Amino acid sequence: MLLSTQFHTYEPAIRSLPVDRALTQADLLTEEFLMERHGQLETYYAPHNEYVNLSAKIVIIGITPGWTQMRIAMQEARKGLEKGLADEEIGKRAKEEARFAGSMKHHLISLLNALQLHKHLNLPSCEELFGEHRELLHSTSLLPYPVFFHKKNYTGSRPNLLSTPSLLEAARLHMAEELRLLGQILIIPLGKTVESVLRLLEREGKLDGRQCLWGFPHPSGANGHRHKQFKGAEGQMRQILQQAVF
Repeated sequence: MLLSTQFHTYEPAIRSLPVDRALTQADLLTEEFLMERHGQLETYYAPHNEYVNLSAKIVIIGITPGWTQMRIAMQEARKGLEKGLADEEIGKRAKEEARFAGSMKHHLISLLNALQLHKHLNLPSCEELFGEHRELLHSTSLLPYPVFFHKKNYTGSRPNLLSTPSLLEAARLHMAEELRLLGQILIIPLGKTVESVLRLLEREGKLDGRQCLWGFPHPSGANGHRHKQFKGAEGQMRQILQQAVF
């Protein structure tokens, strides 16, 4: 299902995008797709997180789509409109093509396999979550639309998401609404910022903490401490998996 009607708002602008070449920042980081601006902090539209997979058993949560995810999602949406696909199918394809693009997917699968999550799901590898068994996976972000600071991917640290009221409120509201739609799931927060927001929702009674794989590191190659963080939390995460129902 689709979470919002925003796609209709931006559909004319998406239709005007070129289909014969890769999209650039000059195409997408424009006033036509700008949703909010607070100084150097800007939010742009992309359909990356419009679709919710209600059949998912695993939910992976990041901070916000980055530029690569935005570009791929918008290209998929433009193709989908050209083919006359339904809005929901466009949103689904945009999400599946764009999520964790690049080396991050490789790192993520490697960490999930190290925890043997695939065995809990009766899969040969967690790589199947992005392929033949993608119906088991839903990916999303605290901030559903791409956020940039000084035109660079927003990482949650500058400005700090947890101490920026507008960002924190947006994350809390979005997460509470999206998670409410999903059933018995295992939630994997990518990194400490995501985990902190989910802990807040847990304290507010909007999330069952037993659903969360606490301690999972952000799998970005830029996180040079991910292996150390993983080892430090591995025992706890294995115990959570043993007790989880999903």
